[in-house]
Order: sequence, then C-alpha cells, then structure tokens
Amino acid sequence: MAKLTYEHLILVIIAVVMAIMPLIAAVPQAWILYVFIFCVYLSMSCMWNLIAGYSGLISLCQPAFLGLAGYALALGTWIGVPWWAGLIGGAIVAGIFAVLVSFAVFRLSGMYFAIGTLVIPEALRSLFILWRPVGGPMTGGGAGYMIKNISGIGITEIYWMALTIAVISIVIFRLILNSNLGLGLAAIRDNQQTAASCGVNTFKLKLYVFVTGAVITGLIGAVYYIYQGFIEPTRTFNVSWSMAILLATVIGGIRTKGGAILGSMVYVFLYFVLARYGGYSLLIQGVILIVIILISPQGLLGILYRFSFYRSFAIFMEKPVFGKNN
Repeated sequence: MAKLTYEHLILVIIAVVMAIMPLIAAVPQAWILYVFIFCVYLSMSCMWNLIAGYSGLISLCQPAFLGLAGYALALGTWIGVPWWAGLIGGAIVAGIFAVLVSFAVFRLSGMYFAIGTLVIPEALRSLFILWRPVGGPMTGGGAGYMIKNISGIGITEIYWMALTIAVISIVIFRLILNSNLGLGLAAIRDNQQTAASCGVNTFKLKLYVFVTGAVITGLIGAVYYIYQGFIEPTRTFNVSWSMAILLATVIGGIRTKGGAILGSMVYVFLYFVLARYGGYSLLIQGVILIVIILISPQGLLGILYRFSFYRSFAIFMEKPVFGKNN
C-alpha cells in the first residue's frame, strides 16, 4: 500500500480547488471553460503518453475512439437511452472497437502501425457521412446529430465530469507505470522481440493499454460532445484531434510522468491564443513543436531540469505519487 506523503496532499488540494471553482461566484466563466478544455486534453494526453511514450505504439486512431463514443451517446439519446447510460455505453463501444482493430494493427510496427491507425478514423468519417441510422434533419457537415435530453445538464456538471475523468486518467497512468505491467511495456518499447523471448506476453500487454486508452478517450470524448450538444463526422473523425493530443504530450514531455499535465496546460493556452489566426494555427503550433523537440526531446520538463530554480518543480512532476518508481 502506497504511503501518504505531502505530494498526495498537494495533488488533493489542487483537485479540490479545481472542483469548487464553479461554485465561486468570483471565478469568471471563461476560466471554467479553460479548465474544462484542459481536462479533456489532459485525459487523452495521459492515455496517449501511455500508449505511445511508454509502450512504443504511435497510435493515430484516437479520433475513432472519441467519435464512436460520441455517436453512441448521441444515437442513444435519439432512441430513448438516458445520457448517462449513453456515456458509459460509448466508452464500452470504444473499448470493444479497440479490441477488434487490435488484431489487425498489432501485426504492424513502427511507421506502419502509425499509418495503419491513421486510416481508421478516416474510414469511419466516410462511413458516418453516408450512414444515417436514425432520421431527422442534418446538423453541421455530414450526418450530424443533436444530443437530446441534456437540457438539464449545466456547464458545472459537465465540468465536474471532465475533472473526474482527468483525475482517473492520471491515477490509471501512474498505477500502470508503477506496476509490473509498466515494466513489461517498457521492455516491449525497447525491443519487442527480446521481450517476447523473455516470456512477456506482448500482445496481451499492448492490448491492455490500447483498450484502456480507448475507453478513457471515448469517455472524455462523450463528455466533450455533451458540452458541445451535437456531433458530426467531419470534425469528429479528424486528424486535428490526433495532432492536438500529440502536441500536448510532446510539448510537455513524452515518456515523462508529468509531461501530459504541463503540455495540456500549454496547448490550451495556445488553443485560445492562436484561434484568431485560423488556418495558420496548426502551422504555428507545428513550429513550436519542432523548436521544443530540437531544444529538448523531453519537452518542457526536460528544459526545466536544466534550470536549478525550476528543477524542484520538474522533479515533483516526475515523483512516483502512486507506488514506487520503476
């Protein structure tokens, strides 16, 4: 059993402060939106860091998971399924889909795995543009649907759901890394053939993290579409989601335990600041990403390690808060 330390206390205090923010009248509503978006990207970045950074699986099919979960939620509300059941069902659908595609994509490795997973959301986008499982008017581009029966859900409830999922994603991320499963994933990342020859069930371990990442990504994606109120395939199954997750993870520091937190904060800042530049936004973000990679392959956390004034913060971000460090 993990020993309670001041690091636990600090994290609990931060979580509590974030939880009560919507109840404080002095807090601007814009801040609630910023933290909500931060929680969305943090949840997805934690899982992508686990899949890509620590398992070596450069997965680009995360839009497929959040899209399928979102559509399961939306279509469920059209046939009378309560939104909360659709939320859970959407996460389950994303997990089942991850299991199904794993048998094909796990036969690939390296660049071929990345390309194989990139094709999946594109195929789903074409499918959902053509397929209309329930009637009703179009919303947005393609076969879009309003999410029904959510008028009673306010921004505060949506905010709390996103915050809860973000906390859960961090806990799962740390628990996996500080377990034997984390050691097995590191072995697979370094050399899959050698790991298999040493008795590591490579398919099983990869499947665990792939499905876990799909479920959490689908769950937070469904919460995001509750906030948005509708879903449509063009923007849902879009590579921009993969780019955002990749940027948040790499900017903060891929293969670092605190990189997703720091990177998501920076990405949300860039998201709102660069929104005014429209189509140039991704180009500017790409330039920032390249500069950070050239300066420090371990992202902003790697840069902080170089300055003694900020080193204690960087070390705190990497502390094994849950269990021992491997």
